[in-house]
Amino acid sequence: MEKYIPVLMKTRLFSGLGEEDIRAMLTCLQARLGTYKKGEYVLRQGERTGDIMVLAEGQLHIQRDDYWGNRSIINAVSPGDMFGEAYAAPESGPVQSDVLAVEDSAVIFFDVKRVITVCPSACRFHSIAVQNLFFAISEKNRRLVRKLGVMSRRTTREKLIAYLSEEAKSQGSSTFSIPFNRQQLADFLSVDRSAMSNELCRMRDEGLLEFEKNRFRLL
Repeated sequence: MEKYIPVLMKTRLFSGLGEEDIRAMLTCLQARLGTYKKGEYVLRQGERTGDIMVLAEGQLHIQRDDYWGNRSIINAVSPGDMFGEAYAAPESGPVQSDVLAVEDSAVIFFDVKRVITVCPSACRFHSIAVQNLFFAISEKNRRLVRKLGVMSRRTTREKLIAYLSEEAKSQGSSTFSIPFNRQQLADFLSVDRSAMSNELCRMRDEGLLEFEKNRFRLL
């Protein structure tokens, strides 16, 4: 777990903490490391969890399949991202989505009770982590609002424009990469893949954008 400290230093949960503080924090919180091969599930719908999780390496998708097998990708999880906090409270109920490793991945688990309960020594870094947890949840709520703004668009083109615009703004560049292939992007936007691919080609022909695989440039 030592090799993932540089990743943890960049996460919202450990913002403002130094390397030695995080090293002590991992011991204080009795952090656990789980590794997953591509295609393995970190969590399955219907399971219960009392952990907050941080992706240390790899890529995960939070997704849900309906009765007929139609898939919707709710979110992509990248190294340093936190997930699972929505289900960590005792009365929050079972997990409503699957968490799937789309690459070989490593996940660090933190017992939520140890995170929110300040230890007997009242260490400074623990108090900062509790504060950071609140800020991280607030930040994730803002991301959810942004996605709802994308999903509320009526047409495939409008959804593409809204999503790609948000990605350009969040990455601070008109040239950027997205964490999805074509099928995954269609699942994320809840649109038909063929219709979406055709719309992207029309937008390219109209001079609105350029793209190659998952890399885009807005014109």
